[in-house]
Amino acid sequence: MIPRMSRRGAYPAQNAKSLPEAGGRSPLAQLLHALNQPLTGLQCSMEVALATPRTPEQYVVGMRQGLELTGRMRALVEAIREVADGEEEKKEELEKIELKALLREVLDGLEPVAEGKSVCMTLECDAASSLELRAGRPGMANVVFRSLESALSLAVRGSAVRMETGSAGGESWIRIRWHAGPPAAFSRPELGLLVAQAGWERAGAEWKRERTENLETVTVRLPGISSDRV
Repeated sequence: MIPRMSRRGAYPAQNAKSLPEAGGRSPLAQLLHALNQPLTGLQCSMEVALATPRTPEQYVVGMRQGLELTGRMRALVEAIREVADGEEEKKEELEKIELKALLREVLDGLEPVAEGKSVCMTLECDAASSLELRAGRPGMANVVFRSLESALSLAVRGSAVRMETGSAGGESWIRIRWHAGPPAAFSRPELGLLVAQAGWERAGAEWKRERTENLETVTVRLPGISSDRV
C-alpha cells in the first residue's frame, strides 16, 4: 500500500530554475507551434519520396519515418482537442470543490499504477490551508488527474512523487515534486502537463514549473473564492 501522508520531504528548493515558458505562450499556443515540426517533416519526407525513383528498402524507411511523424501529430492533436474541449467546463454547473479530498481520490485511483512502477506517491496536507475552487467538478477532476498521472509517468522508476499543500501570504498552493529522467519534449506525459496547466489556468490558478538537476517541481497557486466566481 502506498502511504497517503508523509513528513515534509527533504527535496531541495534552492537553485531551482523555471523551465522555459516558450516565449510566454499559452499551453494551446505551444501545442499548435509544436504541431508544425512533425507536419513539416512529413511533407518533406513525402516530397523526397516522389522526387526520384527509390528502392523498396528506401520506401520502407520513408514509410516508417512517416508513421512516426504521424504518431507525434496524433498525440499533439489529441492534446489540442483536450485543451479546447476544456473550455466546455465554463458551461458546467460551478460548485465549490474541496481540492484536498479530490487529490486523495485521484491518488487512490493511481495507486496500482504507482505500485507497478515502484513509485511511492505521498500527500502532505496543511490542515490550516483552504484548498477550494469554484469550478465544474468533472473538469477539475480531469485536471487533477492529468497533473498527477503525468508526474507519475515522468518519475524515475523506484523514486517518489510527493505532493504538498499549504498557505503563504494569504495564498493557498499545491506543490508536486518528482525525480525525472532526461527531458523528452512533447512526450505524452509532457503533453499531459500542458493540458493540466491549461486547466488550472482556466480555473484562475497560477502555474509554475521548475527543474533543479533532475528534480521537477510544479507549483499551483490558487485564487481565493469570491462571489463573482460563483
